[in-house]
Amino acid sequence: MPAENTEDKAEQNSPKDTEPRDDLVTTHHTLSAGGRELAYTASTGRIVLRKEVLTDGAFEGHKPKAEVFVTTYTLDGADPGSRPVTFAFNGGPGSSSIWLHLGVLGPRRAVSGDVDAPEPPPYRLEDNPETLLTHSDLVFIDPVSTGYSRAVAGEKPKEYHGFTPDVEAVGEVIRLWTSRNGRWLSPKFVAGESYGTLRAAALASHLQDRHGLYLNGLLLISSVLDMGTIRFTEGNDLPYSLFVPTYAAIAHYHGKHGNRPFDEVLAEAEEFASRDLPWALRRGSRLSADERADVVARLARLTGLSESYVDRVNLRIEHVRFFTELLRDRGLTTGRMDGRFTTWEPDGGREQMSDDASISRIIGAYSATFNHYVRGELGYANDLPYEILSLDVNRAWSYSDFEGRPVSVVDDLSAAMRANPHLRVHVALGYYDGATPHYAAEHVLAQLRIPERLRSNVDTAYYPAGHMMYVHDESRVRQARDLAEFVLNSSNR
Repeated sequence: MPAENTEDKAEQNSPKDTEPRDDLVTTHHTLSAGGRELAYTASTGRIVLRKEVLTDGAFEGHKPKAEVFVTTYTLDGADPGSRPVTFAFNGGPGSSSIWLHLGVLGPRRAVSGDVDAPEPPPYRLEDNPETLLTHSDLVFIDPVSTGYSRAVAGEKPKEYHGFTPDVEAVGEVIRLWTSRNGRWLSPKFVAGESYGTLRAAALASHLQDRHGLYLNGLLLISSVLDMGTIRFTEGNDLPYSLFVPTYAAIAHYHGKHGNRPFDEVLAEAEEFASRDLPWALRRGSRLSADERADVVARLARLTGLSESYVDRVNLRIEHVRFFTELLRDRGLTTGRMDGRFTTWEPDGGREQMSDDASISRIIGAYSATFNHYVRGELGYANDLPYEILSLDVNRAWSYSDFEGRPVSVVDDLSAAMRANPHLRVHVALGYYDGATPHYAAEHVLAQLRIPERLRSNVDTAYYPAGHMMYVHDESRVRQARDLAEFVLNSSNR
């Protein structure tokens, strides 16, 4: 239950302000979770990031660069020295942290409904008794240009829209919060989803190297650590194989495999994707007619597509094309983020689906509940639009650090684990996730350059849902339990 705001809110963004300042607001709340009453404090608002300025070698001061929106939850009465803290964000790039915040981790959650029962507007917000707050304090971070986070007046937002500046900015938020709250000796975790898993892995290395801040664990939800495994680009055949198990899972969900058990279909698809299909793609025109016909037939059967379609695309099924093609005969397309979702397609001849139902069916619930929650319960008011998912940021994102090589943080994570052998990694994967497929994540984890003894530091969990697996209520409850268990077991206390 929300409680009354304990601070008088200063006028925010006043014309009288000559320099941006932190505008955090504190509120107190209670929640019934785990059979007990939890009293906790929320701190909500923007903190100012500053940069040291040198002119001709002379120190000129700390110049404000950006205001980053954070929401923090701390358990009242807990010992901060032993209490874990988890820093969480989503991905995009260009996404706010709203999904993890109101989906699975936070003390309040958006009720969005699921495939068969979407929640109607005006939507509902309710207590989340499975919140990770039971076991860890929580800090939700919105990167610059998402949520209420913005560059300050006179600064260019695009300076933050790239791999390295993003990691540095989020890392600075973590350092500042840790220092200001006296939490250097607390067990520390970083949780990221989607592109946020790539950011999280890079942060593990950056925080160690730049600040000597070592983490206890990473929570990677819908993981992508090597973009080459999910990008369908010319000359890169890897995704065409790694997506096949996900295609098979989605086809099974929509009845394309009859009464065959799901596990049997998935096992066959994974075996095919690991051996015969990559071999066939490498062979190209050197395949005999019989060999090609066999691969076409097997790939079509597993994916639920016609043999003629598989043959026409030269054995290479691009993911958005798959979502558009699978149920074309029913006039439907499946979701990319979650292949369980479907929507009617107004143009049955399209190559690319016109809507991703797995986003459009749930984003309204998250938007409405957060915009109510931040003002009505957390006591923070700001007239800026809360940017849930900025496509402009996503399209303009810079990977200049990786010019001439794949966008990958496999080496960063490997180095972080070698330097900190206590660092543990939990990877959560959805079988129907068509954005970051589970088999692609497995492929990447197998490439970590770490001693064999450290491989037991990595564990995986699988759910019968999609990219935001917590949309599926059974998966949400189990995932919350899995994350809590990981944090408790990795806190080294």
